[in-house]
Amino acid sequence: MYKLDVKDRKILYELDINCRQSNAQIGKKVGLGRDVVAYRIKRMQDEGIIKAFWTAIDTFRLGYNVYRIYINFDYLITPDIKKEIIQHFCEYKNAWAVLTVKGPVDFDAVIWVKDIYEFYRFWDKTLDKYDEYLAKYFVSIYIQASDYKKSYLLFNEPVNSNRLLYSIRAGGKSVQIDEIDYKILDELAINARLPLVELAEKLGCSSQSINYRIKNLIKNGIIRAFRVHIDYSKLGLQNFAVDLYLRRYKEKKAIIDYIQHNPHLFCLNIAVGWSDLGLEFVIENTEKLIKTIEDLNVKFPGAIKKYDIWLSKEVHRERWLPEIYD
Repeated sequence: MYKLDVKDRKILYELDINCRQSNAQIGKKVGLGRDVVAYRIKRMQDEGIIKAFWTAIDTFRLGYNVYRIYINFDYLITPDIKKEIIQHFCEYKNAWAVLTVKGPVDFDAVIWVKDIYEFYRFWDKTLDKYDEYLAKYFVSIYIQASDYKKSYLLFNEPVNSNRLLYSIRAGGKSVQIDEIDYKILDELAINARLPLVELAEKLGCSSQSINYRIKNLIKNGIIRAFRVHIDYSKLGLQNFAVDLYLRRYKEKKAIIDYIQHNPHLFCLNIAVGWSDLGLEFVIENTEKLIKTIEDLNVKFPGAIKKYDIWLSKEVHRERWLPEIYD
């Protein structure tokens, strides 16, 4: 486990709110010089704490719908076949996230489609090839994701009550963008800290034009944030997901209003099908997570019917934009 000091944690916190802000801007907020901030960021990258810089893109605004697929593999599946199935999902250019998990299912994939028939074609092809290796599967429709600031990085400092970074949700009017805008998103999706000059060179545009387009993508709600991927394991933390099934559905809003102040909550998901609420935490261990759930039960007695805990084993793909087809 790598030991971060308070300044490192504050730098990570600021990078996750907006990793495109300059080192000088970050330094002003955390009380360090620009060069010191640059050195610390480079050191955390070298240590593997910072894995990547990425862009949160609201693909609902681009006219996509989102489906989530939960799979339990057949008990007799071989490692080679399992690897092949995982690769099948990773190679699908409309895959948002592909991961193996430990919990009620073995595998979780989130994909974008323009319409339900596009989903059917992909899923029909998948079942045609791999149905005999799937013991169970379930499909849900993704409705909303709310992402929160990484307040757990700040230790015992006061947590701002307004932790919400952004929410993306299905429905609403889509926004039309041109090829250059999409190429900008395609680059920033995998490297949110890419300098304007390099981005301009890649796309054959002026840096002023690229800057203007990025500002418009933010204004139109397509770019929601520029963030950082952290290897939690190097900080002695784990990524857990909790599915809540409610006995009293009418208390859902009150539960959301309460749990969003928890500094370890970093994402809240709502879907049609599967659970009523999906909560994602970064926290030290299962014991502390269960205490959080027990606190919910005390605060809302009888409202929760049951819950399932997931532990992320491996993220095979995560990309907030369908890839550009050649």
